[in-house]
Amino acid sequence: MDLTYTDEEQEFRARLREWLAKELPALPPRPSPDDWPGRRAYDAGWQRRLYEAGYAGLHWPLDAGGRGATPTQHLIFLEETERAGAPYVGANFVGLLHAGPTIAAEGTAAQRARWLPPVLRGDEMWCQGFSEPDAGSDLASLRTRAVRDGDDYVVSGSKIWTSHAEVADWCELLVRTDPGAPKHRGITWLAMPMDAPGITVRPLRTLAGSAEFAEVFLDEVRVPVENRVGAENDGWRVTMVTLSFERGTAFVGEVVACRRTLALLARAAKENGRWDDPVLRRTLGRLHGELGALWRLTQWNVSESQRSGGVPGTGGSVFKLAYSHARQELYDAAAQVLGAGSLALDEEWVLDRLSSLSYTIAAGTSQIQRNIVAERVLGLPKGR
Repeated sequence: MDLTYTDEEQEFRARLREWLAKELPALPPRPSPDDWPGRRAYDAGWQRRLYEAGYAGLHWPLDAGGRGATPTQHLIFLEETERAGAPYVGANFVGLLHAGPTIAAEGTAAQRARWLPPVLRGDEMWCQGFSEPDAGSDLASLRTRAVRDGDDYVVSGSKIWTSHAEVADWCELLVRTDPGAPKHRGITWLAMPMDAPGITVRPLRTLAGSAEFAEVFLDEVRVPVENRVGAENDGWRVTMVTLSFERGTAFVGEVVACRRTLALLARAAKENGRWDDPVLRRTLGRLHGELGALWRLTQWNVSESQRSGGVPGTGGSVFKLAYSHARQELYDAAAQVLGAGSLALDEEWVLDRLSSLSYTIAAGTSQIQRNIVAERVLGLPKGR
């Protein structure tokens, strides 16, 4: 992997910096964290600006509506937007980082034409309907049923931890279409319109006080068969594609943010006298090394994804496992640097600290990631 920048890539960085310097001051104020309609409008507005400037779906293939940029250009984009403090994908998270790439990789030409342009423009938002009350880490145990009835599937069941369901237009939904098959072989991946009759959304308030997750109850919801991505009962394979994006490239921008946060903490420690603590200095130095290594791993994963047709491999599990724990350690260090009083007064730090607790659970627990690394990367036998 060549980590040097070409003249073309440097020009790309310069043009992007110039565009960000012009666009960011023109953005409206960010809405309140509890104002989900406002957050959706804000995130959609930023996505529209990216689309009109040619930066939406930068690394997506050309036939999926993207720019077909190189992995290095994609990483430059993430570095520069984070450095400039640009908005993140926000409510468009599932559409841009999970469902969209999955449809680009697995969908038919008609499905790609229907669903991908609205995602890139910010016109339509998606949520993720995977986990259930009794099927979280053991996702293949899901029980939500879909029974074929003519040109529709009739879906009944419930989902939990459904990201952004309260503002979503579509849901990437896992259902069981063959209850008699082994649990991994009777699953189907559907795109469900969130305005279909029979859907009830109940927001869930998190420890941080936000409600970006929800319970979703499905009572004989009719989903057209043409909304199925992949073959019937082949949904587990399609799901592995989705999860590879979720674990492999969806957190890329956050590594850049964590490195910036660490630099701020080091500066704060020097200003408030805590830099004199050798234990704290070693902690910050170790985190500097870990986050630097994670950025190199990110570069490798993105490059490998490009070489393999755009789908990340098992390296994403290595990254997700290491990153989840590094992020938690980073905010443990923040508590040491800023002190309990500062954390109590600074809401942003508090929310980031609370959010970090979820990372060893979200997108597959650390225990699941260790199993994947052991079995698929190291070739160890399955545990009993």
